[in-house]
Amino acid sequence: MRATRITVLAGGVGGARFLTGLTRRTDPRRVTVIGNTADDEEFFGLHVAPDLDTVMYTLAGRVDPRRGWGVAGDTAQVFAALAALGEPRWFRLGDRDLATHLLRTRWLRAGRPLSLVTRHLARAHGLRVRLLPMTDDRVRTFVHTEAGRLPFQTYLVARHARGRVRRIEIAGAARARPAPGVLTALRTADAIVLAPSNPLVSIAPILAVRGVRRALVHRRAPAAAVSPLVGGRPVKGPLHRMLRGLGLDVSPLGVARLYRQLVDVFVLDHEDARWAPRIAALGIRPVVTETLMRTPTHAARLAAAVLAALGTR
Repeated sequence: MRATRITVLAGGVGGARFLTGLTRRTDPRRVTVIGNTADDEEFFGLHVAPDLDTVMYTLAGRVDPRRGWGVAGDTAQVFAALAALGEPRWFRLGDRDLATHLLRTRWLRAGRPLSLVTRHLARAHGLRVRLLPMTDDRVRTFVHTEAGRLPFQTYLVARHARGRVRRIEIAGAARARPAPGVLTALRTADAIVLAPSNPLVSIAPILAVRGVRRALVHRRAPAAAVSPLVGGRPVKGPLHRMLRGLGLDVSPLGVARLYRQLVDVFVLDHEDARWAPRIAALGIRPVVTETLMRTPTHAARLAAAVLAALGTR
């Protein structure tokens, strides 16, 4: 395959798994990943970046394969000791994982921007892709339910995504500047992919950063999105509850509507082929294939289908 510059917007387990397939099908050095940082949170005084770390650990071959996040074979002695001292037990951090958060926090407090810290951590983990946070500024996702305005990690982890979602707030995004390299990666890409990540809390915060949505609307490269739903349900996470709570269709069509004007191609699973004509009516070309990524081989096949649809093969 010719050297093609590919920019991927990604977050969460689905996005990270797709990237494992993509890096098998194209030169990783030509791939730029723009990662969501709106679910970053402080735990035990440390800056934790779940989406960036999931991508980093997955591409480094260190991720826990069962959970899809965290470090494989990690222990939790420090977490257990903190819990014994009365600290909250709901957000578990592994001992090896702590090293990443300790270093990130120290450098951020020393005044280094998140983009520079992320570049160092990615290199230290041996990543060959370029991993960029969406912004160096503080952006946070809040989920509004009957329990009130909840930080995303509180909603997802502490409350197990319970409660009807009334609104999703992406605080600070309108003022946030894209991290260095983000807009350039979108403008100079030969192909752009919106990974099979949650469109409301993983992709939407990236799009909400100043200038990013505009760059996609005025893109010169073809763009594709991969549906995170199979048979009306997400492979992982509470997307179906979020869509339903917001009054949106819990279907690939509902997701495709969120990406109207932003993509040329929408990839959906064989189980959802019946939605293809209605997606085509939006002016987006549907591509039906297998989207479940049970193994890296499945992820590579999906990536190959996406690249073919974008004309990069």
